[in-house]
Amino acid sequence: MESNLNSLGTKFGRLTDIVIDSIPGIIGGIILLIIGKYVIDLVNRLLHKRFEKRNVDPSIRAFISSIVRIVMWVMLMLTVASQIGIQTTSFIAALSAFGLAVGMALQGSLSNFAGGVLILMFRPFEVGDYISSANGTAGTVERIDILYSTLIGDDGVRIFSPNGPLANSVIKNYTKIVQRMFEYTVSISYDKNIKDAKEIILRVLRSNENVLTTPEPTVFVKELGNSAIVLTVRAWTKRENYWPARNSMQEKIMLELERNDMSVAPNPTQISIVPNANDQGSPAKAEV
Repeated sequence: MESNLNSLGTKFGRLTDIVIDSIPGIIGGIILLIIGKYVIDLVNRLLHKRFEKRNVDPSIRAFISSIVRIVMWVMLMLTVASQIGIQTTSFIAALSAFGLAVGMALQGSLSNFAGGVLILMFRPFEVGDYISSANGTAGTVERIDILYSTLIGDDGVRIFSPNGPLANSVIKNYTKIVQRMFEYTVSISYDKNIKDAKEIILRVLRSNENVLTTPEPTVFVKELGNSAIVLTVRAWTKRENYWPARNSMQEKIMLELERNDMSVAPNPTQISIVPNANDQGSPAKAEV
């Protein structure tokens, strides 16, 4: 019994010595934690002032501030743990292995994350812009988040596009331009005069106030088809008038061509009559 008490007293004494020896490190760790928190808050305030001075987008402000804050807090906690006397080598190794596993499991999300960073940094489009991309996404940008961008399609459907494929595709921004060209094709029959048809089309285009005179509208022969001459019509309009001008002009041109007897003849259809085995002679052909 006496030996057990002596052993317990020895262990208690060792524990007391460890605590006493650790007091300077604990006090230093607490002081370091207080100073580190003050430094982190100071860095964030300076960062926000810098963002305001350079008029940085609010989405980028929040994202960069949170990343900087997290990184600084992780570094501070590791430094405090090391100051107290806790071995951080194994902790860092475990944290690295955990980060690697999470990264492999979330490859798609990390790709979207990187795409969101690129979009927010280089700003190929902004909220309110009408865009289309090579991956088939098209619409008005409603919101840009770090993983997904939200667009409103022409039919009013809300589209959530992953930022990874969006950032790596060819993006057309229709809002950043002043003028847009609209183009469509018109077919006339071979028995009609090409010059007259072109004059009719140009007259209709020039009579519309939404069609710009510079650059001038153009009409030219695109193709000599099997049953009709195909004309290409090109004209320019202001960006905000694109859809009204494009949709109304096509109908007006066709109506004016029909009024001047420039309508397109139907394609000839060849019908082959195949005789039965009891019939004599070769197959008869007729055109409709």
